Amino acid sequence: MKLLVKTLCLCAIIFFAGCSRKPADKETGKSAIRVVATIGMIADVAKNVGGERVEVAGLMGPGIDPHLYKASAGDVRVLSQADIILYNGLHLEAKMGDILHHMKNKKVAAVSGTVPEERLLVSQKYADAPDPHIWFDVSLWIIVAQNICDIFAEYDPEHADYYKSNAEAYIRQMSELDTYVKQRALALQEDRRVLITAHDAFHYFGKAYGFEVYGLQGISTEAEAGAADVRKLADFIAARKIPAIFVESSIPRRNVEALQAAVQSRGFNVEIGGELFSDAMGNSGTPEGTYIGMVRHNIDTIADALAGKKSESPHKE
Repeated sequence: MKLLVKTLCLCAIIFFAGCSRKPADKETGKSAIRVVATIGMIADVAKNVGGERVEVAGLMGPGIDPHLYKASAGDVRVLSQADIILYNGLHLEAKMGDILHHMKNKKVAAVSGTVPEERLLVSQKYADAPDPHIWFDVSLWIIVAQNICDIFAEYDPEHADYYKSNAEAYIRQMSELDTYVKQRALALQEDRRVLITAHDAFHYFGKAYGFEVYGLQGISTEAEAGAADVRKLADFIAARKIPAIFVESSIPRRNVEALQAAVQSRGFNVEIGGELFSDAMGNSGTPEGTYIGMVRHNIDTIADALAGKKSESPHKE
């Protein structure tokens, strides 16, 4: 059955590649460049950098787990009609590898490609696999924004200055965001800077902003948390008296709730401090439906819960 689905998707690639529209007219400037981004965080950067010169579609919406995502025939159609396809890379979209490989007539780019290798984190627990969650270090996502600017400028050199101007303005906002996250983190007592979530998505965040980070599942949500993982983490939380743990919008709550119950059975009450956005942003039209709003929501939720305060975010559970 899996082979049949894969065959149908590859056939769809060939069919739709033949009937997709022509790339944007770069001489007249009348047509917007069609950009498809795999995840919302990339799509949001592309919109800010590309402005009115691009038409951006995101494949994976709110609450979607990119580690487990498999492209549908509809996704293949959208990809085949794109001029530029942007994906994260670092094995985040591992189940889309074959489809992206067959989009040879498109500009297909991994936005992580310009991040210096020495700044990437690897997991010794998972065969030295690279951690793909680079957007949680805002300084790394600034590198991604510059890369997207360069990709657009190379494809559409006539409007290179336009993309550069947009990127510079957006990067200024991102730099302000980076400062804000650092300030909120530093306002916490050092022994309170312990972040425990559903899966290991926040290690870049931890390294950049001074948090110990622990996750029930690995850097890919394909690896389920076992009973031993829950027991070990429950012992740690009770011993350290960690005040709050966090659920994630793209992962079922049950594992974190099981962890909470395990901690309570050890005589310590740990709160679920709120919902964080990890592998997907919030709903379109909300602050959390943007990269900057998502990061602000996360740090506010984390800092308030670990300080014993109730977050003022209107979208927190």
